[in-house]
Amino acid sequence: MYNHAPDDYTCPFCMLIRGIRDPRVWSEQSDIVYHDESVTAFISAHQYPNNPGNTLVTPNEHFENIYELPVACVLDIHRAAKRLALAMKLAYGCDGVSTRQHNEPSGNQDVWHYHMHITPRYQNDHFYGSHPARMPVEERARHAEMLRRVLEEVEIEG
Repeated sequence: MYNHAPDDYTCPFCMLIRGIRDPRVWSEQSDIVYHDESVTAFISAHQYPNNPGNTLVTPNEHFENIYELPVACVLDIHRAAKRLALAMKLAYGCDGVSTRQHNEPSGNQDVWHYHMHITPRYQNDHFYGSHPARMPVEERARHAEMLRRVLEEVEIEG
């Protein structure tokens, strides 16, 4: 009903989660920050200039958007988002964290697999006036490694 993926769509997030390498997919296995049976979190290939570390949390099962997402998945996604937000505070010393999630083209969704952005924020970072650019894979790998290390220290209740 609210789906926009073309019939022949190859989901880049499903491919990343399954470990399938394809030139059409910008993300790499080295981008993965966290993975369990329900969700995967990875450094986004696109980063905002003043906010490196933008990370996506996505369910491992393919759901295009919030309209399809089972409520049972929400807890796992937000549990991972909370851990990542706390890890970003430690790793980046950021002043805050933004979480964003987009649905449908008019909602600015451009990958047809549900995902939530967790982005480190800073006072006067001009986030909403900036545009993301593709970050080199080596630089993304450094951010992923740093967040993986810090995540080992982050415990949350529940």
